[in-house]
Amino acid sequence: MKKETTTNKPAKLSNLTKSTIWDVQENDVFRMLTAIEKDAEAKDNLRHYTDIIRSAFMIEELKGDEKILKQKYTKMGYKVGSIKVSEDAKILIAIKKRPIARVTDLTYENIRHISAAKLIEVLDRNFGGGWESLSQSIQDIIESGFDISTTTLPKDRLHKKGGMYEKKIADGYEVLEVEKGTWVEAIFAKMKPETFKPRMKFDTHNEDDEEFEDDDYNAPDEDDMDFDEPNDDEINEDNYRTTFDIETDPDEDAESLSEYMEDE
Repeated sequence: MKKETTTNKPAKLSNLTKSTIWDVQENDVFRMLTAIEKDAEAKDNLRHYTDIIRSAFMIEELKGDEKILKQKYTKMGYKVGSIKVSEDAKILIAIKKRPIARVTDLTYENIRHISAAKLIEVLDRNFGGGWESLSQSIQDIIESGFDISTTTLPKDRLHKKGGMYEKKIADGYEVLEVEKGTWVEAIFAKMKPETFKPRMKFDTHNEDDEEFEDDDYNAPDEDDMDFDEPNDDEINEDNYRTTFDIETDPDEDAESLSEYMEDE
């Protein structure tokens, strides 16, 4: 299986998003958390940054026998270390990247941070009914980062020379074969190239540059304007409603990294 690598690691907390956080590793998180006490901007937005980190990492503050806790969490795959939270105080924390082991672990933020081989591994671990057994929301997430195509053929025809299977493999696709009795469904996956959406450019317009004559072409005829007859399409309190979802602000009372480490 192709080894996955990370690039363009954010140098500081202010570079983090819920997508770029998947590019960093546990040691990077320790380094950035250690720098919080010296970064006034980071301290002011501590809730925001810890929420981003927690979207990709499991973080536990360890209280008790330090030696025993280190051994326990190290065996579970965590990186354990001390973080300075004030001039004379430190906390012991354990950090571990959230695993992407099931299809339900896939998100729009992390889908482009795994390889096609890793995706096939995840699908293979969860499959049973084939591509259509996945929920539409999971399919949409996968297809936002990968080109997916499927074919279902009898076992003896799937690997036919010159067929779709052979062409897809030659084109760099990873494939998962799902047996369905005497037939086999082949799911092909290849990462899509990254695309950048062009920014829309609007020309500035000076109204003094041009003069426009009144255009009555689209104005309604007076005969068509009947204010006495009720309009069936009229908007009223029975057919019009506006609903606003108002979210409350996050808790802003916590003042130290230690308090955020306990939140989840």
